[in-house]
Amino acid sequence: MTSLLLFGCGGGGGGGSGAGVALVGSPTGQSGSGGPSNAGQSGSQGGSGSTTGGGTQAGGGTTGNPGGDAAPVAASAALVAKLGKPSRVLVGLGATSIDDMKSQDIHPDIVERYLVGVGAGSWPTWNSPDGAYVTFSAQAAEAYGAVPMFTLYQMTANGEGNLSGISDATFMDKYWGQVRLMYQRIAEWGKPALVNVEPDFWGFAASQAPGRDLTKMAAAVSGQPECSTLPNTVAGLGQCFVQMGRKVAPKALLGFPPAFWSGTPAEIAAQMRTAGANQADFIVAQTSDRDAGCREAASPPAECQNGSAPFYWDASNKTSPNFHDSQKQYSDYRAALGNGLPILWWQTPMGVPSDTPGGTDQHYRDNHVDYMLRNTQEYGDMHTFGIVFSAGGSHQTSISTDGGQFARLSAQYLAGSGAALK
Repeated sequence: MTSLLLFGCGGGGGGGSGAGVALVGSPTGQSGSGGPSNAGQSGSQGGSGSTTGGGTQAGGGTTGNPGGDAAPVAASAALVAKLGKPSRVLVGLGATSIDDMKSQDIHPDIVERYLVGVGAGSWPTWNSPDGAYVTFSAQAAEAYGAVPMFTLYQMTANGEGNLSGISDATFMDKYWGQVRLMYQRIAEWGKPALVNVEPDFWGFAASQAPGRDLTKMAAAVSGQPECSTLPNTVAGLGQCFVQMGRKVAPKALLGFPPAFWSGTPAEIAAQMRTAGANQADFIVAQTSDRDAGCREAASPPAECQNGSAPFYWDASNKTSPNFHDSQKQYSDYRAALGNGLPILWWQTPMGVPSDTPGGTDQHYRDNHVDYMLRNTQEYGDMHTFGIVFSAGGSHQTSISTDGGQFARLSAQYLAGSGAALK
């Protein structure tokens, strides 16, 4: 079995051979034969809404018994119950081998892996038979007591932000074939798995669509038997993810990651509703994906040469950027999206707090781990069901370079009763 660890919001490429080989993808170009990585985008988050009984309600966040004989259950609690995990905010890890987790006695609730590329060298080819990477990853996560999570990042196969392939029937037949294969392998697995649907793609599509309207941008969709009645637009493409998933892998739980590059949370929610994001199972909140200190460095690596200062978040929540601002942005998005979906925070950077800006390669400062694992109830209160931490690039801090910070704080959190779900 070939084991791959992929970094970045669209981490590197796939390939390699030999049991237990871990390939770290380049966040600024191609690694092996997979798709190129994202240079990283900084997002902000939150999530709230009123709770009402009698089923899942727009802007709500509860699931009631259809017979009306049971108290309503929060959507976040209902999702965690499907995963078979304790009723608390879950903690996950990505871009990290299970052997590295074992070495520090770290036991996450969720283990995330990337699926990248289309065609030659893409994720289905990493194991035999085609697509067995999903099977092996799910088995390895379960054996370690975790739920598998897959970040589908195929749209960068032609280059980051290059969407020329989405209206090309030949390219999209290969693309959809791999999406279907992912779902088939999850169905064969027979247990719940989380799927993060194409980070960054939705932001690039909105920026290139006429009037930022996803219903007016062409995409090849209806040629797929599961989606034959859907429109050949990016909006239909998003709906196809949901429709195909429900038909092929009913136990797959899907989440769409909005990109807050421009527009208000309400405007972004309106875009994402056309793509079916409100019919998914959860919202993916893209935390940052880069250590703040990497962007502060005097000579930052290429993967950190973007964004606008200040980068380090104010843990006192008095000046921007800060954690409460981040939470509110996703709270507003969640309310506008409707259906009361729970939130999964993803690609949360792993640096260590410091009063000194910058840092050194793989030892850059950041305070997301420190704040989010010490103030986890804030996230539970805003309908979060999980937080997945991972290095967003090969130069970022990881559990191997953080001086034991994640091992210590995650153990403290998991040793307690955890943050209650709302």
